[in-house]
Amino acid sequence: MKIHTSLTSLGFVFGLLFLSNCAINPVTGKKQFVLMSEKREIAMGKESDPQVMAFFGAYNDPRLQRFINQKGQEMVKASHRSKLAYEFKIVDSPVINAFATPGGYVYFTRGIMAHFNNEAEFAGVLGHEIGHITARHSVIQQRNALLGQIGLIAGIILVPELSEFVEPLSSGMQLAMMSFGRDDERQSDKLGVEYSSRIGYDASEMAEFFKTLERQEKAGGEKIPVFLSTHPSPEQRNIDVAELAKKWKTKLKLTNPKINRESYLKLVDGLIVGEDPKQGFVENNTFYHPVMKFRFTIPDGWKLQNTPQQVQMAPEGGEALLMLTLAGKGSLEETANSLLQQYKLTLVESKKENINGNNAILMIADQKQETTTIRVLSSLIQYEGNI
Repeated sequence: MKIHTSLTSLGFVFGLLFLSNCAINPVTGKKQFVLMSEKREIAMGKESDPQVMAFFGAYNDPRLQRFINQKGQEMVKASHRSKLAYEFKIVDSPVINAFATPGGYVYFTRGIMAHFNNEAEFAGVLGHEIGHITARHSVIQQRNALLGQIGLIAGIILVPELSEFVEPLSSGMQLAMMSFGRDDERQSDKLGVEYSSRIGYDASEMAEFFKTLERQEKAGGEKIPVFLSTHPSPEQRNIDVAELAKKWKTKLKLTNPKINRESYLKLVDGLIVGEDPKQGFVENNTFYHPVMKFRFTIPDGWKLQNTPQQVQMAPEGGEALLMLTLAGKGSLEETANSLLQQYKLTLVESKKENINGNNAILMIADQKQETTTIRVLSSLIQYEGNI
């Protein structure tokens, strides 16, 4: 009898939870079970944006930034959630990608901006990313993570064995690296076609952009970006997008939709393609940072990951790690103490030196774990100048 009562009570509580957290999806108009209010969704975007920008860095091109913001705000008016305060940003990464976080934040890498052949291709992907926001896909993923233990991507880590030592990605970066399911991506494709068509663009160019990336990958170029990789059949996707574009042309009576190839190519003329040498580069197994004036050799079998804020290097076996991070403001001594506290290190010895004209502190410290002790060698360099 007690067991029956307990189960009934549990079912009643869950029923109340379900009823109290049902919301109308702005795109489908149907009720859906979510665990996040719109207010919280917006707050998550605001909290994650500084973390995303700190990780990637902003790409400084005022003309390109004005363009993406102008087109973004124009498209927002044609979307299902036009009252959100959207922000559109270009991040300084060579990776071909675009992504969105909850509450109205949309990011394009300079890498993907360099691969669009015209404004219409850009508009299709822009609509795709706005679609993730209007359909609340991030919110649905958050619900699935809680109910089904389907977690967000834990972080970009070179070697899994080092995960206990390497600082995990912030919540903002977890949101940025979130992958969506096939149904979500298909829905965002449909919305990308609709939104770009509504502001007068030829949405069939969106399919042409996908073909460009496929040809590049088959030719040995960069891999198709994360936001494209969840689709089961790129060929079928291109057919679907082309058919949808044709339907929206007819529905909106678009007899001469915009493509704007020449104006877009002029806009991206001079855009940095690939790695930015000022942020560091690899040549003949040596990493160089020309601005901060340091270099180091990359041993055979080691992987390297470079971002504007951090360089990580580790062997495949995970027995060591080299990590260079911008520490921010503060004296060398304050930064050293903060580092020891952050990673729970016990200082063994330290000394001050001068490296390439910059003051530095060299430290040796231990990190004790349950069964092992990790020896950490740390160099803190005080760099005076703009990076």
